[in-house]
Amino acid sequence: MLNFTIPKFQLPALVARIGQKLPQWPHALNLTLWLNAALKLKWLPVDELTALEGKTFSVTVRDTGGRAVFTYRDGLFRPCFTPPAAVDLSFSANLAAYLQLLARQEDPDTLFFNRELEITGDTELGLLVKNLLDSLEIPPSDWRERLPRLPSIFARG
Repeated sequence: MLNFTIPKFQLPALVARIGQKLPQWPHALNLTLWLNAALKLKWLPVDELTALEGKTFSVTVRDTGGRAVFTYRDGLFRPCFTPPAAVDLSFSANLAAYLQLLARQEDPDTLFFNRELEITGDTELGLLVKNLLDSLEIPPSDWRERLPRLPSIFARG
């Protein structure tokens, strides 16, 4: 277990206003690269991913203005360079909530019930993805030790 706490913080609204005007496809490309690396490293249960086939997902970081839209097809996560009008499942939260999820400081249920994580779309698919997130075992590494340094710049005192 990690020995630090990621504080709850929110980036200034200006960051989101600027971020929304920037191209969004790099977010999807980076996220799918990471998800496919997790697949290759066997951090994700491949047999359970078949239920994701052909589904589209959106991950929005509200306080950065960033949005990643991607799909799972033929055993790989793929970015949607032209996002569809509607997605099957959407996640929306501030950067702090996602960092807390990655660091295993908070679980998706707690963030959802505290209204820090919004999940919309196919309920059954949402439950499946939540269970996949809960079962994800990322071995400790150097990047997780550096994670708490990023939000400390933005923490409100």
